[in-house]
Amino acid sequence: MTETESSTTADVTYADLSAFQRDVLVVLRRLESSEEDSYGLAIKRRLEDRYDDDVNHGRLYPNLDELVEFGLVERGEIDKRTNRYTLTAAGLSLLQAHADALDELLR
Repeated sequence: MTETESSTTADVTYADLSAFQRDVLVVLRRLESSEEDSYGLAIKRRLEDRYDDDVNHGRLYPNLDELVEFGLVERGEIDKRTNRYTLTAAGLSLLQAHADALDELLR
């Protein structure tokens, strides 16, 4: 990770993300907790279940790219045509901090 990437990651807060990007992080966490691979089409399907509507590739992949740029998601290769997306430690930490804040609020 370069110096620019780490400072970008440190600057990103949960509130900086769009609702769609937040949902992508939640979907990635759920996929990582299941037996299903976290590739683009699996993410798309889970989001469509969540929204009960189609998710356009032109919406999904630019948002995944931005989450990668923020250092919250890592892109790896399953094969030559398929990428795997996983939460980074920073992405997981961001989700956990939000969950902790909600937990505190609801006590």
